[in-house]
Amino acid sequence: MDWPVFEAEKLKAFAITVFEKMGCSPEHARLAGNVLLDADLRGIDSHGLARLSGYVRLWAAGRINTSPRITVVHETPSTAVVDGDGGLGLIVAPFAMEAAIAKAGHCGTGWVAVRNSNHFGIAAHHAMLALPHDMIGVAMTNASPLVAPTFSTERLLGTNPIAVAIPAGSEQPFVLDMATTTAANGKLEILQRLGKNAPAGWIQTKEGKPSVNPFELKEGGALLPLGSDYEHGSHKGYGLGAVVDILSAVLSGANYGPWVPPFVAFLQPVSNPVGAGIGHFLGAMRIDAFRPAEEFKHHMDNWLRRFRTAQPVSGAERVLVPGDIEAETAARRLQQGIPVNPVVLNDLHELARKLSVPAIR
Repeated sequence: MDWPVFEAEKLKAFAITVFEKMGCSPEHARLAGNVLLDADLRGIDSHGLARLSGYVRLWAAGRINTSPRITVVHETPSTAVVDGDGGLGLIVAPFAMEAAIAKAGHCGTGWVAVRNSNHFGIAAHHAMLALPHDMIGVAMTNASPLVAPTFSTERLLGTNPIAVAIPAGSEQPFVLDMATTTAANGKLEILQRLGKNAPAGWIQTKEGKPSVNPFELKEGGALLPLGSDYEHGSHKGYGLGAVVDILSAVLSGANYGPWVPPFVAFLQPVSNPVGAGIGHFLGAMRIDAFRPAEEFKHHMDNWLRRFRTAQPVSGAERVLVPGDIEAETAARRLQQGIPVNPVVLNDLHELARKLSVPAIR
């Protein structure tokens, strides 16, 4: 794969410049740029700068408020509801996570439901904000309805990711970040750029038949819940996606199910919304609310080492813990640079031209 490689700071600087051009404050632009860069560093290329033009199109369509007044509209000592005022989820979610961390500092745990937001990037970024505080972080969000429930042809749920970040001592932390579908929509976008078919079990046609066409969603097809079909446990993925939708939106007052506004700007939100914007759910749990933090991290190190040294099956190099590949990728890309798909790079150059900002060099 001979893709052009760029220093992380150059990509981040470009993203910040674009967000400022959209009208974001320098602080908000920095927060948003951090989330996108984190995705690219960790190898989640579908949610890094590849998403930048999508945010710009939503802004141009008047569907993102780049000067939001993010407010806490209801709270108890350990919970809150945040209204994002139509802002970038890349900004709203860190605000909510910091609120959850602050509440956990006082009460042991903090839980914040968010409404009136937009796409928040990679969930892991927000969950990992809890790690330096010796807290477990949880982040989830609902998303555009692209997923058919088990036994359905209708698209009623989003990819609805769940992230959980758990601190450790000397070992790399446990960081789970997973869609509740067999594959996230961003993976299809990557396959489209590469000109490859999707693996079996990722998508179905609008009639509910299996498909490997990465463009199937544009033909009215749907993503499949984690498990692919009922015989392989798709009802479990469907259930997880439903829980994310309910906690993120029914609980907060955001749109849920088929009413969630689409990420793509050329599709209009439904005319009969049931809430405000997209919803998130974020939480923080203070380790020492359960047991001494150092004691926990000692045993977490033991847990991690035992799983990482588990006997691998024939043909496998090693057993991984959630977050291992991403952490290793981030360390490598910080040193060697971040490869950028030429299609994405052309998109970013076009974005620079349209916004009259310096292109990435």
